[in-house]
Amino acid sequence: MNRCAVEVMKDIKDIVLAYGQSDEYSFVLPKACNLYSRRASKIASTIVSLFASNYVMRWPVYFGQVELKYPPCFDSRVVAYPSDQNLRDYLSWRQADCHINNLYNTTFWAIVHSGKSETEAEEELRGTFSKDKHEILFTKHNINYNTIEEIYRKGSIIIRQKTKVTSISPNTGQPVERVKLLPTAIHVDLIGQPFWDQHPELLQ
Repeated sequence: MNRCAVEVMKDIKDIVLAYGQSDEYSFVLPKACNLYSRRASKIASTIVSLFASNYVMRWPVYFGQVELKYPPCFDSRVVAYPSDQNLRDYLSWRQADCHINNLYNTTFWAIVHSGKSETEAEEELRGTFSKDKHEILFTKHNINYNTIEEIYRKGSIIIRQKTKVTSISPNTGQPVERVKLLPTAIHVDLIGQPFWDQHPELLQ
C-alpha cells in the first residue's frame, strides 16, 4: 500500500502529502492546486485507478510467486476542507483511529494466541479502555505496546523529502550525485504541532 501511494505521488506532483493505514489512503492537494481544473470526478478517478494499477504491478515485488487471486479495487471520494485546521483535524482523526484499531487488534490476537478462542478474546476486551489493553498486553503477554513498530501504531505519512540520488551522466558516463525531492514514507506523530512546524510547506 505504501509503495502504491509513493508511486501515485511520483506521477501526480500536485500531491503534497499522503496518509495511510490498513486499506485506506488519503492524498492531500494544496489549496491553490488546479489539477484537472479542480474537477473532483477526474481527480478521484485518476488517483484511485493509478493506485489500483500500481497495486497489481508491484504485487510480485513483495509477494513473489504468490498469485494475486482477485483484482483489487478501491473506492474514492474528494473532500474540500474549508481550513487548514479542518484538514489537520481529519488527519489527526485518521492517525488516532490507527492507534485505536492497532491497540485492539494487538491485544485481541495476543489473547487468541495464548490459547483462548476469538469469542473469549472479544468477551475479555468488551468494555475495556486503552489503559486496560496496555495492562493486559504487559502483565499477561509480556508485550510493551510502546515498543511496537511505529508504522503499526501511527500509520504511514508520505511527504517529499530531500534525498541523494546517483545517476550516470550522459555526457561523461560517470556517476553524478544530486539531491531530489522524493516521496518518502515516515512514521511519526502528526497530531501535535511539531510535525507541522517542521513542514510548513504542507499547508501553503
